[in-house]
Amino acid sequence: MKVIIDIDTCIGCGSCVMCEPKVFKMIEEDGVDHAIVIAQPNIDMEANVEDALSNCPVSAISID
Repeated sequence: MKVIIDIDTCIGCGSCVMCEPKVFKMIEEDGVDHAIVIAQPNIDMEANVEDALSNCPVSAISID
């Protein structure tokens, strides 16, 4: 499972970080908050990452 975030779509709500903080992190660039992927998930994290994908209000997360 490879996790990708479209930072142009991300609105910085942080729901992904709440679902799996070992994979997602919020950062601020040029005064705008958005999420980044800090680690690819292991098998134990996959359910939480799928929750993050389904909870993202703007569908900025994709899984390859």
